[in-house]
Amino acid sequence: MKILVTGGTGYIGSHTVVELQQQGFEVVIVDNLSNSQASVVDAIEKISGVRPLLEVFDLVDKEKTADFFHQHNDIKGVIHFAAFKAVGESVAKPLLYYRNNLVSLMNILESMGENKVENLVFSSSCTVYGQPDELPVSEKAPIKKAESPYGNTKQISEEVIQDTLKSLPLKAIALRYFNPIGAHESALIGELPLGVPNNLVPFITQTAIGIRQQLNVFGDDYNTPDGTAVRDYIHVVDLAQAHVVAVKRMIENRMKHNFEIFNLGTGNGFSVLEVIKSFEKVSGEKLNYKIVGRRAGDVEQVWADPSWSNEELGWKAKKSLDEMNASAWKWEKAYRGKE
Repeated sequence: MKILVTGGTGYIGSHTVVELQQQGFEVVIVDNLSNSQASVVDAIEKISGVRPLLEVFDLVDKEKTADFFHQHNDIKGVIHFAAFKAVGESVAKPLLYYRNNLVSLMNILESMGENKVENLVFSSSCTVYGQPDELPVSEKAPIKKAESPYGNTKQISEEVIQDTLKSLPLKAIALRYFNPIGAHESALIGELPLGVPNNLVPFITQTAIGIRQQLNVFGDDYNTPDGTAVRDYIHVVDLAQAHVVAVKRMIENRMKHNFEIFNLGTGNGFSVLEVIKSFEKVSGEKLNYKIVGRRAGDVEQVWADPSWSNEELGWKAKKSLDEMNASAWKWEKAYRGKE
């Protein structure tokens, strides 16, 4: 069974490639390396014993995407991760996000239709819920106006997929992630953003190891227990395993509808300060952080109701916040040669 993983050298993509290969799938990766490195393939091979094929090109290029699908006409499914993902950057550069995230998806769907590739797992996000009226958030929660262009690209992408399913014999599962953190237990792969991190935990680990001078905490005046924003943090390996479950569900024809949605989270909300305290506890490092103003596009608080995923997929997030932070710190030290 050959699976295409777009963005497969990225953070969630690389962990998912490992899980797929360990379950016996053959994996081919397409990535433009805009926010990752080709050397990740070496690390994947060290962990799984299998080297996935890496094709380097941009899925926004329609001709190259079409050529790729013609050459690999035995693909059984696609897991589509390749997208820009920084909330703040999307506010500053909306057109960049709309072009990259939407055109690449349309090119993939077109090529899937032409080559009779039926199965798509789409990397969606809890940002589609905006600031929800009720917590925890279930899949039945209304889709509200997105707080950022990034969130809007995920909303529009889900709509594009649903409309396409009405005209092509495709099946799709949208996995709406909450906040993935942590790293593989081997410390060979982890979250490695190029440039300044946009996500909390890599900024924490880079501050702790001395690459960043100071961690900014965006806002302490939210209506939350300690005033800082609350999120549902999920270990990246737990998240990756859910993708394998979703792929098998499709291939084994166990879907109940041709478009399904699942929340991937732990069901627990932690504030930014709670994440910082957990990291300081497991690492023994004191973090230099400063409270600054709120960041545009950020939601106040959101965490998942994962009961539908737990029940229907038979999947459950297992790792605690302390375990997530410990694995992220282990990866950071190993990557910097400080282990």
